[in-house]
Amino acid sequence: MQPARLSSNAGPQMLLFRFCFCFQIILLASLAVPASRAFAQREDMSIGDQPGLIPNAADEQLPLQFRRQVVLYRSTEAPGTIIVHTSERFLYVVQPNGRALRYGIGVGRDGFQWQGLLRITRKQEWPDWTPPTEMIERQPYLPRFMAGGPGNPMGARALYLGDTVYRIHGTNQPKTIGTAVSSGCFRLVNGDVIDLYDRIPVGTKVIVRQKPEL
Repeated sequence: MQPARLSSNAGPQMLLFRFCFCFQIILLASLAVPASRAFAQREDMSIGDQPGLIPNAADEQLPLQFRRQVVLYRSTEAPGTIIVHTSERFLYVVQPNGRALRYGIGVGRDGFQWQGLLRITRKQEWPDWTPPTEMIERQPYLPRFMAGGPGNPMGARALYLGDTVYRIHGTNQPKTIGTAVSSGCFRLVNGDVIDLYDRIPVGTKVIVRQKPEL
């Protein structure tokens, strides 16, 4: 009886099997990523205000896409105009020659988002904070008043929008930039809101859009 011989194709077949197995694992892992990101966003959206929290320099380091930067931007608005794209989580300051200065922001949670055209009516350094009644109802632990300072949820600067309760302001929670957590205001990290505050005069037009124009 002659001994059994292994097929000369056994080696390549085994390599093909391993490749297919690894590819399936990678594919399944990649499909799982969006779900985990969506879950993380839901977690972020449940974050409450944290009066008294003082962020450190490392906390202020945003992901690259949310850092202040000059970008190409097509607009018919005059330079200096502020345009907020709520769905993108960006605030733009229109610049000459088809460009804009872009800031990453936190926006209103579902039910608190809005759009329209207003103007900056007032500016304040280290603003005080008086949570509105509806916010107190959702977060009863909040103080009824808090003086301005590093641990204030209003952050280092505030720009007031028309005669509404809405503001563009800083934050003591840098991790909320890029998320929908507020009661309709727009928040920036303190370094960015100081930069914006120094650039923008009272009377500046502010356009808030749910979606960017095509």
